[in-house]
Amino acid sequence: MQPTTRNRPQGVTILAILAAIGGVLALLGGLAIVGLGGVVAGASGNAALGGLAVVGGLLVLVYGVLALAFAYGAWTLQPWAWMLGIAAQILSLISVVLAVLGGASITNQIISVVIAVAILYYLNTPAVKAAFGRS
Repeated sequence: MQPTTRNRPQGVTILAILAAIGGVLALLGGLAIVGLGGVVAGASGNAALGGLAVVGGLLVLVYGVLALAFAYGAWTLQPWAWMLGIAAQILSLISVVLAVLGGASITNQIISVVIAVAILYYLNTPAVKAAFGRS
């Protein structure tokens, strides 16, 4: 039995919409980065730099697909979407740690941490877990 939109918490609806927007933008950005990878390699004469751009673009494309999958799953309250949302936020926190270890300023990463922690908290509230069938 498919849950109806009346059972979907408003916060889940907001997360689904934001994930869909982010997923579409990530797909567009990923395609642009992959396309520019060849241009970078040709312009700089450095194939490794172009290859790195292509790999980065592919990672952005994967993120976009996962964001769209979460958006669909959250919108339709699929049980697997809850776990995908949790995993995405954990990966977000890991990426913040890696960015800081790579030299990024911690102050620039604080908003990402706050958002990820807030979403993790929200996804673990009893009402949201129940909406996803994870009581």
